[in-house]
Amino acid sequence: MVGVFPEHRPRRLRGTAAIRRLVSETTLRPRQLILPMFVAEGADAPKPIASMPGVVQHSRDSLRKAAVEAVRAGVGGLMLFGVPRTHDAVGSGATDPDGVLNVALRDLRAELGDDTVLMADTCLDEFTDHGHCGVLDSRGGVDNDATLQRYAEMAVAQAEAGAHLLGPSGMMDGQVGVIRKALDGAGYAETGILAYSAKYASAFYGPFREAVDSQLNGDRKTYQQDPGNAREALREIELDVAEGADIVMVKPALSYLDVVSAAAQASPVPVAAYNISGEYAMVEAAAANGWVDRERTVLEVLTSISRAGADLILTYWAAEATAWLD
Repeated sequence: MVGVFPEHRPRRLRGTAAIRRLVSETTLRPRQLILPMFVAEGADAPKPIASMPGVVQHSRDSLRKAAVEAVRAGVGGLMLFGVPRTHDAVGSGATDPDGVLNVALRDLRAELGDDTVLMADTCLDEFTDHGHCGVLDSRGGVDNDATLQRYAEMAVAQAEAGAHLLGPSGMMDGQVGVIRKALDGAGYAETGILAYSAKYASAFYGPFREAVDSQLNGDRKTYQQDPGNAREALREIELDVAEGADIVMVKPALSYLDVVSAAAQASPVPVAAYNISGEYAMVEAAAANGWVDRERTVLEVLTSISRAGADLILTYWAAEATAWLD
């Protein structure tokens, strides 16, 4: 071909599956995948989540079984969310030792021990009757400092229940430092923090709110990040690392791959990304209509997140995807 030197033929490295595998720049492994799971108080059987085909609100028994299967499949960890039957203004169920999330953590720690990394969502939104991530003040806004006190109590309760990593996701100022101090003071210095450092006020959370029976009426724009801001995310990551975060996270993933990439370049600790419910639902809907090949699309999505720089990926496809990876 005119103008092309024989030695400059990139296609030579694309000719067979074996060659492509040999030179692949991004290799996704099951150990990088974390499976989010929902457990509903009082449930006697799994309840399908309509907007998230294939995902359910578990009973305690079905949670144990599904968790064991996922760990055997090779997932790197499990992130638990609780779905209580009752809610109140301060999210009392979050710190109740007999609350659904703390009971589920004890169940899985007893079942799995240290065979996996057991994680807990350290946030009040599932437990409050207003659906916000914290305690409200007299004007209806989220009271940052009052919320931090509740997070400290929740963190200790979750550590006592057996969580290896806690996931503060409320985007309160100072949350990582307060939780770290509370854990250390209660004798849980070895319990780590996976900080939701850059959590955006995204339109993609809709299915998740069905999954946790959210009581929210309105939005969380006063404390979650504006979708247009990237530098702010790096500042949040810097602050969380300084306060003691062991892992930092960007959420959502797909619409914020530039932020994931920037975080990976700047962060001295591992970077996670949450492939969230709306991203999951879009692919599932397209696949159900025959518009995309489901397996190829899922793996392409997860590979893109890894390629951007994420060390860990929270995804509802985690258990299934392990079977598709080499």
